[in-house]
Amino acid sequence: MRPHKKLNVWQEAINFVSDVYPILESYPLEEKIGLISQIKRASTSVPINIAEGAARSSKKEFVRFLYYSMGSISELDTLFEISLNLNYLSAENHKQLIEKLNKLSAMTNGLIKSLKKDIT
Repeated sequence: MRPHKKLNVWQEAINFVSDVYPILESYPLEEKIGLISQIKRASTSVPINIAEGAARSSKKEFVRFLYYSMGSISELDTLFEISLNLNYLSAENHKQLIEKLNKLSAMTNGLIKSLKKDIT
């Protein structure tokens, strides 16, 4: 088994992607190459960077990739806010996605702190 598959944060990020994609089906078709594309890219980037970082040879490199995931989480927060303002996203879906995003952020930050303790 690959090392990232044992990480709860990676599993949570994979589940998050599965939560996001169905919601995007309600977006207007003209957003296919706009918001939809950006949200898909950013949401998949979170578990991808966790996986890539976990496969690296040092904890320092792993932390760097976890920060990339944090960047994508912040990007998603902004994209969901824009979606809410444009009425592409219901208030209920927005709340659910932000709660899951906050959990992902906290888990990723926790892993970063844990790994940083071991970096000399």
